Amino acid sequence: MVDILRLHESIRGAFPEFTTDPAVHAHLFSPYALFVDRPALEAMGRVAAAVFDVAGNPGYSQRVLQWAPDIATHDPGSAGGVLGLDFHLTVDGPRLIEVNTNPGGLLLNAVLLDAVRSCAPAAWTTWTTATEAHSAAVAAWLDDARQQSGRAPSRVAIVDSAPREQFLYPEFELYADAFREHGVDCVIRAPEDLRFGPEGLADADGPIDMVYNRLTDFALEEASHADLRQAYLAGDVALTPHPRAHALFADKRNLAVLGDAALLGGFGVDAGLTALLAEVIPTTVEVVPGNRDALWAARNGYFFKPAAGFGSRGSYRGDKLTRRTWESMASATYIAQAFAPPSMRIVHGGQSLKADVRCFASEAGVLLFAARLYQGQTTNMRTPGGGFAAVLTTPLIGE
Repeated sequence: MVDILRLHESIRGAFPEFTTDPAVHAHLFSPYALFVDRPALEAMGRVAAAVFDVAGNPGYSQRVLQWAPDIATHDPGSAGGVLGLDFHLTVDGPRLIEVNTNPGGLLLNAVLLDAVRSCAPAAWTTWTTATEAHSAAVAAWLDDARQQSGRAPSRVAIVDSAPREQFLYPEFELYADAFREHGVDCVIRAPEDLRFGPEGLADADGPIDMVYNRLTDFALEEASHADLRQAYLAGDVALTPHPRAHALFADKRNLAVLGDAALLGGFGVDAGLTALLAEVIPTTVEVVPGNRDALWAARNGYFFKPAAGFGSRGSYRGDKLTRRTWESMASATYIAQAFAPPSMRIVHGGQSLKADVRCFASEAGVLLFAARLYQGQTTNMRTPGGGFAAVLTTPLIGE
């Protein structure tokens, strides 16, 4: 088991700016690790590579951009940085539940690695080290910015609404420190702090040429995001992840396309990739007037999610869905995904925790695997014993 109190203390020792609220972050980290065999993790890595590959296919992009906001047609010249691909582990192998473009927890889980390696059983190890994951994470965001602007950024702003009130604000501090370690000045800002003018995007202290985007207004439609939107469309700031990345990867309707081997084959996607994605993506359909009655009748076999949702908000297991909630969902765009149950982690005292695995990946490959342990319908950071958990796997031969 990981000593969580000592972990928080060690993080604060290494990163003095790291601040957590014991009342808010009591279950940020789990004391337990999740054990996953290496072939399953390798399969997830192949899926991540396949998703990046398909996103570059013109037929696929044309198809999914049909339901995307207009801003997604602007191509800044990069893939969009890091994806978080969430998997459930089933008896038939990993199942891809969703894809996220501004995945939280990458650096937090990187610092967790050293703590778990110190107490892991001898026959198990982590996929990577804390140092390697930390460096790869920052490099992925900086590389994405370079692809957009053609140069290394000099000043980056980590941007989110009311950043100090965000649950993952401690990770913003870790990123700010990490960017500075790589020679890039970094600040944490709310979108209202940014102004776009003749000299480009700036805050009160000077110009900003890269924004690490943690906003959940994926199309930058809110009034407070107008300056950031203008700077992005003008090509005056490297924004990562950006609206086009969300449209190509993270709209949940895309899973219906990614999982359709015949459709992808028609776009010219490699047959091996189409077969892989069809195998790992549970059957997914958009909820439309023509299938609502049938989906309601078969609801026990589905999980329902808002197409542009995030953080499990507005998501429902079909067998827990009330008629009243179902009717209210008609005003939003939802997908129905065949239910792939999460695996279970039995911990001390016989407590059962559900588990999912997040594969953090960029175009360069897998950066880190992490787990979330929880109880309830969806992942959360409120379960005693739950939270972010390290993934331990079998060593490579020769390690």
